[in-house]
Amino acid sequence: MSGSGVELTHRAMAMLRAVAAGRAQMSCSCEPDLFIDGFACCDQMTAHALAHGGYLRPGAEGATGRVAAELTEAGRAALAITVAA
Repeated sequence: MSGSGVELTHRAMAMLRAVAAGRAQMSCSCEPDLFIDGFACCDQMTAHALAHGGYLRPGAEGATGRVAAELTEAGRAALAITVAA
């Protein structure tokens, strides 16, 4: 399980919750941008960190353009920890 080196702020957790709720898309690029409810996320630095840190990924492997975002195992674990706390 990845997911190390990223500070999970309240904003980062809100982004993960939006992905879990199926409200997020991301671009398939080396610096993936995150879109929530069709709008570009206001904090792309955190979106990049979550993707590179292994918390979220594009839902379609090998796709181009914008695709649904999905949580990784690390992203689901991060949300589960906050729910349990």
